[in-house]
Amino acid sequence: MRRRSALKLILAFTAAAGLAAAAFAASRPAAAVTAKAQYLGSYTWNLKQPWFGGFSALKISAGGREMTVLSDRATLVTTSIRRKKGQISGVSARTAHGLRASTGKMLSGFAGDSEGLAIAADGSRYISFEGAARVARYRHAQGRAKVLPRPAAFRKLPVNKSLETLAIDARGDLYTLPEQAFDQNGQIPVWRWNGRRWSRPFSLPPSGSFLPVDADFGPDGRFYLLERDLTFLGFRSRLRRWDMTAGGPANETVLLQTGPGTHDNLEGLSVWTDDTGRLRATMVSDDNFLPLQRTELVEYALPR
Repeated sequence: MRRRSALKLILAFTAAAGLAAAAFAASRPAAAVTAKAQYLGSYTWNLKQPWFGGFSALKISAGGREMTVLSDRATLVTTSIRRKKGQISGVSARTAHGLRASTGKMLSGFAGDSEGLAIAADGSRYISFEGAARVARYRHAQGRAKVLPRPAAFRKLPVNKSLETLAIDARGDLYTLPEQAFDQNGQIPVWRWNGRRWSRPFSLPPSGSFLPVDADFGPDGRFYLLERDLTFLGFRSRLRRWDMTAGGPANETVLLQTGPGTHDNLEGLSVWTDDTGRLRATMVSDDNFLPLQRTELVEYALPR
């Protein structure tokens, strides 16, 4: 998520506090509230490129050996992942493309605050934007955007708190929700694009001070929501899951909840199956282009 300079200063101090707290923690993160997700490992990714940083979404493919990652400054990157005994040991960037508007102009600033990423079966990339709240389709990373119709509800979302997440189900329907814009019942609204129109199929219950930052449909068809909380001791992360039924999401489960400073600012989520058939969640942190933060790839094994 893009930050104003004053908030960036706050983040710098809180990140420093979080790193200090993490230095005193054990090498394994503190147990989650439900103790259901199993920590597998973390990898700090560094690369000296002007576009590197601010990653807000990712998708893992090829059994964990490839990654597409999205920066919140309208850059889409494809990578190769090296692994040793299943854990990430290296990341190599293959391509990095700046995103274009529907006019063909390169996106930047307010219009280029790209936050959510979903990849369709035909390879099309769908991206949600938080500045001017919208969802766009890219058939090719270097091509022009095709902006989906914008419902009136999108135009009323608060700046810098809008379409932070994007997920796609097995049918190809897209789902998006705001970071902080509750409905009249105090619930998190979820919008669905079925290829023809937007609808509001369901809402999700907020809980505590955590706010949504990304979502994904796992290979098991369930809906996963990554949430974040910013404290003076650093970032906290939570991962919740729902079964998708004809009546909407059911059987809410908290899979993971970390203490302050356990990880950096986790904003991107991808749920996938590794070569052993184990369900994994890979998350990426947004370093806000600040030297006191880091781009961290974090992996957990999830229960079936």
